[in-house]
Amino acid sequence: MKRGVADIKIDTIMFDLDGTLLQYSQEAFIKAYFSKIKNVFIRLGMDADIAVKGIWAGTKAMVENDGTVFNARRFWDAFSGYYGIKGERLKVVEAACDDFYRVDFNAVKTIMKPCDISAKIVHMMAEKGYTIVLATNPLFPLCAVQSRLGWIGLKPQDFKLITHYENSTFCKPNLDYYKEVFSKIGKLPQQCIMVGNNPVEDMCAGDLGAKTYLITDFIENEFSMDIAGFNRGTIEDLEIYLMAMPDVCHQ
Repeated sequence: MKRGVADIKIDTIMFDLDGTLLQYSQEAFIKAYFSKIKNVFIRLGMDADIAVKGIWAGTKAMVENDGTVFNARRFWDAFSGYYGIKGERLKVVEAACDDFYRVDFNAVKTIMKPCDISAKIVHMMAEKGYTIVLATNPLFPLCAVQSRLGWIGLKPQDFKLITHYENSTFCKPNLDYYKEVFSKIGKLPQQCIMVGNNPVEDMCAGDLGAKTYLITDFIENEFSMDIAGFNRGTIEDLEIYLMAMPDVCHQ
């Protein structure tokens, strides 16, 4: 007998990172991030202001990616075109940025609100048998995501999948981003809950049939979207909500 949507049980939790598991505002993050990464370009003898504009050009290219190449390729092609460097010189810049994400980037963690709940929730849901996915907007390399996870005591091994710019060909809020994630983890949308702090970028997973939970501590709602219809609450509320979910083996 064919299984109906109502018979499908949730067995996967997808977490956004910035403003969700990591408790800080996007504004504070962007300010701290650019103040630090500028030093990379200064050490390389580059014009830091132009390089920052190149980062924004690369970000725009990733958001507009059509799925034909990985986001990393979109980013560096756009950065290269904007700044006017290529070849070996571009490789030097890319390597310097990766080194930054592994070391100096960690200074940005001072903007974060201390929170032990995030790691507790991830580990708790894994123990309950749920597949855990880090569905962070894939605008950064894995090394940058890895560093940020370390700020809250988590490791890449805590997740079945981490989206980053080297393994993704779309970005949020493009629904193809979520389709790509569901395909990689072999799950139907109805098996998943997407947890995030952006009603546009994260809650749109609901359009495909996933359940959603909007984190309100550091909500990003630049379009003043009506959030009344969303299941929502603080990170503390999320812990209570997830704790009430049955163990996967008991569903």
